[in-house]
Amino acid sequence: MAEESGAEKNQPASERRLKQARENGDIPRSREVGTFAVLMTAGAGLWMLGGGLVDKLARVLHSGLSLDREQIYNPNVLIERIGADVAGVLLACLPLAGAVILVMLAAPMLIGGWNFSAKAFMPNFGKLNPINGIGRLFSTDSLVELLKAVAKALLVGAVAWYVVLSQKEAVIGLASEPLNAATAHLGGLVAKAFLIMVSALGAIALLDGPYQMWHYANKLKMTRQEVIQESKESDGNPQIKGKIRQMQREMARKRMMSNVPTADVVVTNPTHFAVALKYADGQRGAPRVVAKGTDEVAAKIRAIATENKVTLLEAPALARALYKHTDIDDEIPEQLFSAVAEVLAYVYQLRAYAKGDSKQYPDRPGKLPVPPEMDPFNPASQKPGANNTTH
Repeated sequence: MAEESGAEKNQPASERRLKQARENGDIPRSREVGTFAVLMTAGAGLWMLGGGLVDKLARVLHSGLSLDREQIYNPNVLIERIGADVAGVLLACLPLAGAVILVMLAAPMLIGGWNFSAKAFMPNFGKLNPINGIGRLFSTDSLVELLKAVAKALLVGAVAWYVVLSQKEAVIGLASEPLNAATAHLGGLVAKAFLIMVSALGAIALLDGPYQMWHYANKLKMTRQEVIQESKESDGNPQIKGKIRQMQREMARKRMMSNVPTADVVVTNPTHFAVALKYADGQRGAPRVVAKGTDEVAAKIRAIATENKVTLLEAPALARALYKHTDIDDEIPEQLFSAVAEVLAYVYQLRAYAKGDSKQYPDRPGKLPVPPEMDPFNPASQKPGANNTTH
C-alpha cells in the first residue's frame, strides 16, 4: 500500500520540471482561445472597417478594369498600373491584416506565453511509430478533441440556424432594395451573423482555456519518489554535502591553526578552552581573536603555540568569556578590554625581559577583571538581561 501511494502522481510539478518542459517545447496551449481571438478580431475589424474597405476595393477594381490606349500598346505602363492596383489592395487590407496579425501574436500570452525551443525542432522518430500513433488515436486527449469538435459543430450550427431564421425577412427584402443599398445591407448582415457565430465559439474557449491549464498541470505531476530524487539532484546527496561540510571545516581549522604562530598570547582554561589573541601595534581597533577551540582543538592550539614560543597564559574565566562571545577575526568585546590589556602588558614585559631590556621577571596577572555575566560558567551569566550572546 505504501508503494502504491509513493508511485501515485499526486505532487505538483516542481519549478525544475516546469522549466524542463518549456525547454522541450511542452507548454499549455488552447487552440480554441487563439482561434476565437483571431476570428473575433477579424469580424470586429470587418464590422468597423468594412465600409471603407469595400469602397477602396471597388475603386481598385474599377481602375483595374479600365484600360486606355496607352496601357494597351505600352506593356511598361500596364505593368505600372497593375503594380499600383496591387499596392492599393494591400494598403486597403493593411489595417485589418495588421490587427489580425497582432492579435495572433498576442493570443499565446493568454495561456502558456511565448516560448522558443530548439528541441521542438529536433526530429522525433518515436512519433513515426505506428503503435504509438494508434495509442494516441485512442487516448484521452484525442477523445477530448473529438468532443470539442462535435461541440463546436453543434453549437455553431445551432447559432447559425438561429441567425438565418431571425434574419430571413431581411434577406428576402434585399431583392427589393437598390443594388448599392442591398450590397451594403448584405455586408452588414453577414458581418453580424459572423460575429454572433464567433461569439458562440467564445463559450468553448472559456471552457477550453482552464481545462488546458488543468490538464497541463495534471500531466506534469510527480510522484513522491520523483520529488525526493529531484531534491537530491538539485541540492546534492546529503552524504556528499556532509562530506563537503566536513572538508570545509577541516580547511577552516587548518587556516585557523596557521594563525596561531602569529598570535601574541594564547589564553587557556587550562585544558578545555584555548583562545589565541593578536594585537597589531599602530593599527586601529582592539585585539582580535585569531584562533579558538575546545578540548582536542584547544590542545592542538596549545601545542602549536608552545612549538612557536607563543606565550600561554592560564586564565579560565577570560578564556571561557572570549570563547563564548567572539568568533574568529572578531575584536574582543568592550567588557573584556581591561582584562586583555593586563594580559598583553604581561606579554610585553615578558618579551622585554627575554631581550634583556628589563632585569625584573614580570609577575603573572592575578584575578583578571572579567565581568561575571561574561563567563558562561558563572551563574550570573544565566540571569535575565545578562549578556550571553553567542557566535
